[in-house]
Amino acid sequence: MASSSQASRAVPNRAVPNLAFRRLRGQRSPGEFAASVRKAAREIGEQVSCDARYVGRVEAGEIRCPNYAYERVFLHMFPGLTLADLGFAAREQVRGGGRGRPPEPSLGPLDLDGNSDSDIDEESDVLRRAFMTSGSATVAAASLGLGPGPGLVPAQRRVGEAEVNAVEHAVRRIRLLDDRHGADGLYKRAAQPLRAAYALLDAGTAARPSTADRLHAGAGELAISVGWLAHDSGRFDDARSHYAEALATARVAGDPALEAHAFCNTSFLARDAGRHREAVRSAQAGQRAARQLASPRLLSLLSLREAGGWAGLGDRTGCEKSLGRAYAYFDRGPADADPEWMSFFGEPELEALQAQCWSALHDWPRAARHARRAATLQDSRFTRNLALYRAQLAADLARAGAPDEAAEAGHQVLDLLAEVRSSRIQSMLSDTARVLLPKRRTGGVGSFLERHGESLRRA
Repeated sequence: MASSSQASRAVPNRAVPNLAFRRLRGQRSPGEFAASVRKAAREIGEQVSCDARYVGRVEAGEIRCPNYAYERVFLHMFPGLTLADLGFAAREQVRGGGRGRPPEPSLGPLDLDGNSDSDIDEESDVLRRAFMTSGSATVAAASLGLGPGPGLVPAQRRVGEAEVNAVEHAVRRIRLLDDRHGADGLYKRAAQPLRAAYALLDAGTAARPSTADRLHAGAGELAISVGWLAHDSGRFDDARSHYAEALATARVAGDPALEAHAFCNTSFLARDAGRHREAVRSAQAGQRAARQLASPRLLSLLSLREAGGWAGLGDRTGCEKSLGRAYAYFDRGPADADPEWMSFFGEPELEALQAQCWSALHDWPRAARHARRAATLQDSRFTRNLALYRAQLAADLARAGAPDEAAEAGHQVLDLLAEVRSSRIQSMLSDTARVLLPKRRTGGVGSFLERHGESLRRA
């Protein structure tokens, strides 16, 4: 968690609306303008994922300077105009943070295309090459933005607040981007800050024991976050390695909260990989670690992970017992000791995980009821989870004998895939399309199958 001193030093940055860019859009809707941007990009061989949300962020002043790909597209669209004419700030001003605005701590590039203030790929490429050849705390510190560049940072720099804050910021940034966009396209970018965090751990130069504890916890949480990106994008072996790294870090540091988190994700991965007995045992190990904490919600989530493992084994009794514990813990409500990473775990996720259990037990109507409730309750700001819950609903409805409703849910998922890139969700939707194929002449099934096929061809 961010320290109070860190929060007190923060300087608010009020976005200034980009009126010049808004005037250039004219009478077109944000969606129509985004389509014209994508078309212009194709004309010059660029690839950008511009949508109405990106246009809105530019016009609101949240994006002060586009990355290089967008710059080339905009200058192609409006010949003779400069970035300043388009209402953007100079790139060097954005990179420097601007007078009176301290730059956020950073371990490397974590923003997806179209969602960063400026393009930093050139600098990060230099840092990646230096990091891979040196592997030292010197370059790790440089990648944290704490010195003038590789080779110029003092090799014996002691790890302090700035470095730990940067690790913690990277964890939060990954989670935020995953909530909005899904894991695909983000996983490889997240590998650099993870290497930097562990290089700082290996250097063993923390200023105080409390700093070392925070660094261990931050590095472990970062390993779990990167592991989740691998997990959600179908890279199961990579995910397993990252989760194991986090678990080892937890054991070395004697951190039960980190250990419980690592076992929670390991159980989830084992279930997805078909190792259901391992899913049960990992969830049970996570519960043993979590009992040292005062977080009923954490025990609820771990009980749901166990239930998923029992369901995969076809053990309905074991699944129902675990679900009963999960609800009992959940009903105790939130607590001060709830881990920060559990912000996603509310009633929608409780319903969604229960839907997964009934799906595994082939009770499709019951699964669909819980999946529908999850999708209904989910806050629309969490785009990735909303898409996931609707994909689950479409799959359950298709198998429950409700093809029209399944197709409708599938259309809703496709609407969200313009913003979300997740191999997990794509795979679920493809599986639903296969189930619905024999019903392609029923109601709206045909139009869904056609649209889904088109989305695969564009991918």
